[in-house]
Amino acid sequence: MPLLPIPPELIKIAKAVENYNGRCILVGGAVRDHFMGRKISKDIDVEIYGITAEILESVLEKFGPLHLVGKSFGVLKLITSGTEYDFSLPRSESKTGKGHGGFLVKTDSSMSYKKAASRRDFTINSIGYDLLTEKVLDPFDGLSDIKNKVLRHIGPSFSEDPLRVFRAMQFSARFEFEIASETIELCNQLDLAELSRERIFEEFRKLLLKAKRPSIGLEAAKKLGILKYYPELNALIGVPQDPKWHPEGDVWIHTLLVLDEAAKLRKNDEKNDLELMYGALCHDFGKPLTTEFIRGRWRSPSHDIKGIVPTEHFLRRMTGDRNLIEQVKNLVKEHLRPVQLFKERKQVNPGTIRRLALRVSIPELVLLARADYFGRILSEDKRKKFEAGDWLLNEAENMNVIDKAPVPLLLGRHLLTLGITPGPIMGHILKQAFESQLNGDFQKEDDAIDWAKSYLSNSPTLGHYCGESL
Repeated sequence: MPLLPIPPELIKIAKAVENYNGRCILVGGAVRDHFMGRKISKDIDVEIYGITAEILESVLEKFGPLHLVGKSFGVLKLITSGTEYDFSLPRSESKTGKGHGGFLVKTDSSMSYKKAASRRDFTINSIGYDLLTEKVLDPFDGLSDIKNKVLRHIGPSFSEDPLRVFRAMQFSARFEFEIASETIELCNQLDLAELSRERIFEEFRKLLLKAKRPSIGLEAAKKLGILKYYPELNALIGVPQDPKWHPEGDVWIHTLLVLDEAAKLRKNDEKNDLELMYGALCHDFGKPLTTEFIRGRWRSPSHDIKGIVPTEHFLRRMTGDRNLIEQVKNLVKEHLRPVQLFKERKQVNPGTIRRLALRVSIPELVLLARADYFGRILSEDKRKKFEAGDWLLNEAENMNVIDKAPVPLLLGRHLLTLGITPGPIMGHILKQAFESQLNGDFQKEDDAIDWAKSYLSNSPTLGHYCGESL
């Protein structure tokens, strides 16, 4: 078995702990990721056996400043040499009430590794590594499950925290593991209603940002009983589509394909990537509300508009981030526009594209539309490029709105110099000026001022009655 790459600083800490007859065991994701051949996180968890919390603290404070948040749970955080370590004593947890805080936690440095590991969620997360003896501790056959690509819960204590159902969802996608049948059965018995939206959001965030194929997680959510808590997702299953345009199948299958295509387009920018991925997840929420068999075909007229409300309902149950919700709603509302505008490109007014840039980021919209386009079964020649997106990006760049929305050139201060005082008339003029700017009547500040002078000269009553409503 290959040895783990251990930072020298951590070996020094382990030897210092050993001087007090203690033992340092590397646990959690770092061990799991090593044996899976994945990049090891810089956040490293270490369990300490054989010494008290007071002795542990006295040892660790020699290596750097300690963050005592979590000390009541036997956890000490140390950042040294650019790496973050969480040191904890082995502990047991027993459910005493509802919610994430409804646990009684007891630390016991004399506890066996197997007993301490039994409180963890999955066998793959129960593997330990003794930092000094280099011995691998695997009381629940996690290495075997890694080899067989199986996600399996450890025991009955799994059900004490229902969030683990969502962890099963995102782990299955990130690692592309099959979930053990007994784990699926147990997950379906758990009540997920008491979970806070913040904790659920974090698991969806990991699914959408870290999984190469998020569709695996959504299919897992279906098996695990998660979808009954999200009717907007559940409603996609079985909604028919025109096989000419969507030979892949129903809206659920299409959504999974779009998610995987969107994952290929992530830019390692969490804010924008999350907006894109939620846009992909929600983009066809309007189809269950609009799909009809009309003139020999399945059609979903105005599903882009009808998808706005269910998108908001879905996201509100998951996050309080109003900016994220609004951005995703805008993407859902506009997701058809790149293809629509491309089809009508000979008749499209430049003002239409400038106004689109006011409502949504055009590069982000094109990414979603690209994922939507490729999230189907296409012939090889049609998979080579997305002409509609390339055209829209080129148009937006030529209009200087590809990375920013248009901003008004004519401002109130300009009108003040022309004798217009603040009030309804000024507001009316500024609104008309911006509309003319979007239409392409002017693109420079001096031209905006000339436009205002011309507008006033052609409307002589404006400006003479500054407090009077139009």
